[in-house]
Amino acid sequence: MAKRILLVEDEESILDAIKLNLEAEGYEVDVARDGEAAVKSFRSARFHLVILDVMIPKIDGFTVCQTIRLEDTRTPILFLTAKNAAQDRIQGLKLGGDDYLTKPFNLEEFLLRVGILLKRSEDESHSTGISGVFNFGKNAIDFSTYEITTAQGDKKTLSAREIKLLKLMIDRKNQVVSRELILETVWGYDVYPSTRTIDNYILAFRKYFEDNPKAPRYFHSIRGVGYKFSHGKPA
Repeated sequence: MAKRILLVEDEESILDAIKLNLEAEGYEVDVARDGEAAVKSFRSARFHLVILDVMIPKIDGFTVCQTIRLEDTRTPILFLTAKNAAQDRIQGLKLGGDDYLTKPFNLEEFLLRVGILLKRSEDESHSTGISGVFNFGKNAIDFSTYEITTAQGDKKTLSAREIKLLKLMIDRKNQVVSRELILETVWGYDVYPSTRTIDNYILAFRKYFEDNPKAPRYFHSIRGVGYKFSHGKPA
């Protein structure tokens, strides 16, 4: 079965050239020309690799990468971009990218990197994989089954949206996560909840995971800014 690739690129000439060469190698290629279309395409089908430009319309490639990683930690992502500063490469890799190739690039090198990522992903799919369980305090979150163990020792199954929000906050441990980023990566682009809705999720997390929800150690609301997960002392 042909490997399926999602190619996200807004420059028509580059998109056409890459697509043509990938198809010549026997890959099946779907294209998206902006970040919003990329996320929708990724959610609608199974891909073996995502090739992602950074500077794309509507939603930038870094945010697209983070959105994908909240839902899928295995599908490899290759950044292909003109942004060649070291800090850009570091950011892309920190957000979950697997490789980073800057434009202009050598076609042979590009196809080699695509092949390596696909082979590595196939090898990992046949292994036992890494655990999807995150532990903190008396709590545990299994991101693969959506099951949690609470501070009181109870077991619960959370919704997909709760798990996405938890993963976003834990991935950015000790950083304030803005409401705007939560909207883009957790709620998507069609539904925009009020700040109160997000607050209610944080209140629920405190009931699940805090020894004393009124003096939280882990889940904090930063008024007017956003929300933060930390291992700090009671606020």
